Amino acid sequence: MLAVILSNTARADDRRLAGKASEEASVLRISFSAIKPGKEARLRAWLAELNERADEVRATFRDETVRAEQAFIIDGPNGPMLVYAIEAADFERGAAAFANSRHPIEAEHRAIMQECVGPGLNVSPVYNVSDN
Repeated sequence: MLAVILSNTARADDRRLAGKASEEASVLRISFSAIKPGKEARLRAWLAELNERADEVRATFRDETVRAEQAFIIDGPNGPMLVYAIEAADFERGAAAFANSRHPIEAEHRAIMQECVGPGLNVSPVYNVSDN
């Protein structure tokens, strides 16, 4: 599920975690993307389906070093927006795993996200503190 949104993320400073992908070290990334006109219902249905197929989603997490994902749909000034949060240990490894995934749910996710989600906002944190 990971790589679809990586290009449009607000990133914690994860350079300090390079080479330290472990269960103790993880990074949170949040993306903000416009939902294409007329696609909110389709996207909501897909996100609900992901909840129903949680075991399949968790199988992709293991390959992608993901610990958790959450998605929110909010009303934006120009229409609905998707806010997508991912916590992972190694985003580069995750993106490679997503690109080469053999999990059928990944292909479905990629296609539906491309169908429903438009360009993301290019944002960076203005406040970023962690205990690492």
